[in-house]
This record gives sequence, structure tokens and C-alpha cells, in this order.
Amino acid sequence: MPPPSAPRAESLVARLKKFLGLGINAPAGAGAEGERRAGEFLRREHGFVIIARNWRNPRDRREEIDLVARDGEVLVFIEVKTRAAHALVSGYHAVNSGKKAIMRRAIKAYLAGLAEKPRTFRFDIVEVTLPAAGMSLSTSRAGSTSTSAEADDDILAPVASAPEVRHFENVPLFPKHFQP
Repeated sequence: MPPPSAPRAESLVARLKKFLGLGINAPAGAGAEGERRAGEFLRREHGFVIIARNWRNPRDRREEIDLVARDGEVLVFIEVKTRAAHALVSGYHAVNSGKKAIMRRAIKAYLAGLAEKPRTFRFDIVEVTLPAAGMSLSTSRAGSTSTSAEADDDILAPVASAPEVRHFENVPLFPKHFQP
């Protein structure tokens, strides 16, 4: 019998993860959508100016900063975590010590490439929670509540709610007196 091909093996691993519920946080393509929504939220609600999206360290392409922004005079490095509504781990807690180590290296590389160093900078996390698709009881008459006699006017309709965005500012990442 020939050895299994790589795509089939990857498919088997993906099916196993799905079966066990591992690594399933949001639908495919949701990360890019979450980053877009996070950028809009920060610009609209907090007045941030987005400088870079998905910046990668030229020396190590695995090190990525989702968003780099300015909040007044402060340079802000932002990690965006997109989660499904039913995710067991919040986006804030998904940024564990391993991810923080990667972020420290990426931020140091970004700062080293700047001609003029910022006076202050910080690390933020933005969590975007995608709503679960669902159904809701909706009445056909706007603004009225139905009684049992009017129940036949009620219908089940799909609910399209907006994603929830939570912003965590100044998350500890570097030692207290770190200087770039």
C-alpha cells in the first residue's frame, strides 16, 4: 500500500482537530474581517490613525503585527483576535506568553527600523467576536408585541447582529523601564 499523500494527511489532521474542537475559533477568512473591523472601530471610536496593517519582520516573516497605529503621540502596536461567539477562550486570553514573545521580537524589529524613535509606545489587544448565526422570533407589525391570539403573525427570521469589538489598552508586554 502506498504512503498517504500530504494533502490527505493534512485533511485527516484538520478533521481530527474539528472532531476534538481544537483550533476552531472562527470561520475561515474571519481573521482578515476581524482586522478590518478592528481598524474601523479604533479609527471611528478612538480617533486612531492606522499606519500599517499586517507588518512583517523582514528578517523573520513569522513575526507579524496586525495593526500599527497612532493614538495622539503614542505609537500603538495592536494584536487582533477574532473569535466565534461560542469560543471557549477569549481573544485577550488567547494572547499567551508564546504570542507575547513573538510580539516583543516583532515590535523590537519595527522600532529598530524607524529613523525617529517614538517617545512612547504601547501594546493593545482588540477582540472581535463574531455573532453566531441564529433565528429569532420576529413580529410582522413593527413596534407591537403579539398576544397568543396574534401568534400567527409572528415568524422566525434570521438574525444578523453586528460583531462585538472589545479594546484592551496598554497590555503588559515589556519590562517597566524598557527603552527601544
